[in-house]
Amino acid sequence: MGVRTLPVAELRSRLASGALSAVDLAEDCISRIEAREQEVQAWAWFDADYVRQQAKAMDAYRISGRPVGPLHGLPVGVKDIIDVKGMPTGNGFEPDSGRKPGRDSFVAERLKAAGAIIIGKTVTTELAFMHPSRTRNPHNPEHTPGGSSSGSAAAIADGMVPLAIGTQTGGSLIRPASFCGVTGFKPTFGAIPRRGVLPQAPSLDTLGVFAADPTGAAILAEVLYGHDADDADTALAPHPKLFEIAGSKPPLKPVFAIAQVPGWEQADQDTRDAFAELADALGEGAFQIELPSLFHDGLAARQRIHFAEMARCYHHYWRDAKDHLSAEVRAALEEGNGVLARDYLSARDLKTVLNAGLEEIFERCDAIICPAAPGPAPRGLGSTGDPVFNGLWTFCGTPAVTVPLLSSSNGLPMGVQLVGPHGNDGRLLRTARWLYEWADQ
Repeated sequence: MGVRTLPVAELRSRLASGALSAVDLAEDCISRIEAREQEVQAWAWFDADYVRQQAKAMDAYRISGRPVGPLHGLPVGVKDIIDVKGMPTGNGFEPDSGRKPGRDSFVAERLKAAGAIIIGKTVTTELAFMHPSRTRNPHNPEHTPGGSSSGSAAAIADGMVPLAIGTQTGGSLIRPASFCGVTGFKPTFGAIPRRGVLPQAPSLDTLGVFAADPTGAAILAEVLYGHDADDADTALAPHPKLFEIAGSKPPLKPVFAIAQVPGWEQADQDTRDAFAELADALGEGAFQIELPSLFHDGLAARQRIHFAEMARCYHHYWRDAKDHLSAEVRAALEEGNGVLARDYLSARDLKTVLNAGLEEIFERCDAIICPAAPGPAPRGLGSTGDPVFNGLWTFCGTPAVTVPLLSSSNGLPMGVQLVGPHGNDGRLLRTARWLYEWADQ
């Protein structure tokens, strides 16, 4: 399989000690990308020589004896709505193709400071919305990889790169991770600054990460957390020790609340059967809940906020490049243009009410468990799938992570989504890691 498929924690250790060179790891990733990219189409921009230059510089730095960063020599894919200085960042939109930012985003700065190799820009859907990208699902190219972080999820799933970054405004991290059979982690809203990232709906936009497992996700996410004066939704706070917490032993066996969330009636039979089996297997470690009816209003409220803010953020596209916009983007902007101020503000008020209800649930469990998607990746490439099981958690701003525990009757992966309380991201990753290892026993 190649050294690139080793656990991220092991890769990091080998790179730091010199047992593995950054050049050898980079060459392994390059070989895989060159062998598989024509079928998977995960990369919006990739330059093998640029990757080699970074890797050589990382090895020279380590040999000099200077202390290495927490991601030293690790290749990371970056979604193509996130600015990297001098690197094409086209937002998945033809009029923006060839755009080269003059400044790094906050997360690009963090990656470089940590010694990561930015291996390239991963494909996103058009302007990170619902119009499908060219990326294919590595498990079956006739099925969607999801969206909008399609390239990042597919690159991890195909073993092209050990780590990648994505974003979520509805379900753009959790859904493609589920469809592609990898771990996707959406932190608490505001945990990772968004400077230099295409804004779509600032009340919802959240940066997150992909890896093969929860521990790898913790390693990457920890580096990216922080405060940035240019992002008012971030806060000055002690830097979280996500990797340490995620890798620690839970003081008690985790307790899960298995939730019938809004949209449960859309879950297919494979998902219903799989979650019934999961509940039986967890036994006394899980209990069933049905969220109060008010949570059903959260789906419509999130969409109202999303489209209203999207109409504002994308107004220049509507004004200057309307003919280039897909039907999906145009429809969302038209709906957003019609949202009344009173309805927008009322939708925002609902978030506080729903989070108060969640606090009561989290007093009884370590995490809520629910599907990451209504089923496995749908057949066909005309849709990115349904985010019905993701949008509520984006709206509430709670951390969420999906882990690849289940499979459908046609052999495609299905993710289990875990949701935790605000600010307890490390604990949620620890619980996810426990469940991931428990299911593998």
